[in-house]
Amino acid sequence: MRSEVRKLPELFLARLRKLVPPQKFDSVANTFTETKPTTFRVNTLKADMSTVKNFLENQNFLLSAVPWFSSAFILKKGRQKELEETKIYLNGQIYIQNLSSMVPPLILDPQPGESILDLTAAPGGKTAQIACLMQGDGKIMANENDRIRYEKLKANLALQAVRNVETVLSYGESFGNKYPEQFDRVLVDAPCSTEGRFIASEPSSYRYWNLDKVKEAAKLQKKLLISGLKALKPGGVLVYSTCTFSPEENEEVVDFALQSFKGSIELEAFKLPVPSQILGLARWQERQFDTSLKKAIRILPTAEMEGFFIARMKKKKPPAKD
Repeated sequence: MRSEVRKLPELFLARLRKLVPPQKFDSVANTFTETKPTTFRVNTLKADMSTVKNFLENQNFLLSAVPWFSSAFILKKGRQKELEETKIYLNGQIYIQNLSSMVPPLILDPQPGESILDLTAAPGGKTAQIACLMQGDGKIMANENDRIRYEKLKANLALQAVRNVETVLSYGESFGNKYPEQFDRVLVDAPCSTEGRFIASEPSSYRYWNLDKVKEAAKLQKKLLISGLKALKPGGVLVYSTCTFSPEENEEVVDFALQSFKGSIELEAFKLPVPSQILGLARWQERQFDTSLKKAIRILPTAEMEGFFIARMKKKKPPAKD
């Protein structure tokens, strides 16, 4: 492990060591000292892959395709600042986004014609990706409770020509009661302690961190997940995701939801095409979780990807009446 990693909170590193397989710990820890490359997604509502690729290569950018997502590229040559000055960026044909954050919409798997809720949507990258996956057909409700972030959400969706969307400024905790069983699919990409985005050389990225912050985030996450599940139709799918490692914000939140819905919610197994991953935990410290939590997946950080947690849930349909 590089010495610079030790700038991170000691307790965070001790907890991380218990979460990551021993043989992978040093490589995972070292990612907190590395600058992630610029990655972006082509907005297929406004452009096609070949046009974007040819344009950028003619501008002397060098791109590498992402093997598990055909709409994404890694910038190998050229700076992000230069990319942000191109016309295809300025008119919303591409959207700069970390690769890990592109995964939850893929696992949600929205289909054309469906009704989708993005419960914590700002700044809009995942919402716009959902619209692309739906080919602009269907209805998306995108919610944000912070006025400034809400305006950013609206601006990003307008720039990317997402027209099948209704933006809402509201508390996500209220949606389950306002829209009971209204949506085919729900994304709860919950606000979290953002441990997956720590940078050892930037104290501002982790100075705020402590276990009280983790527990505070978990309280809100439980309310949001319960709300999202209430808003989900029977037979519908919900994806819960965070960019943090803390089991209190991940497996414990999902386990709480499973217990709260008393058998009407089940975790679904799914395949994740990314290179570095481990299964969700069935146990953390003295806490035992539902064994189905092993169907969740943790993305381990690499030189290109941030740490992420993803769980896919399905609401069971009530038994047919005789």
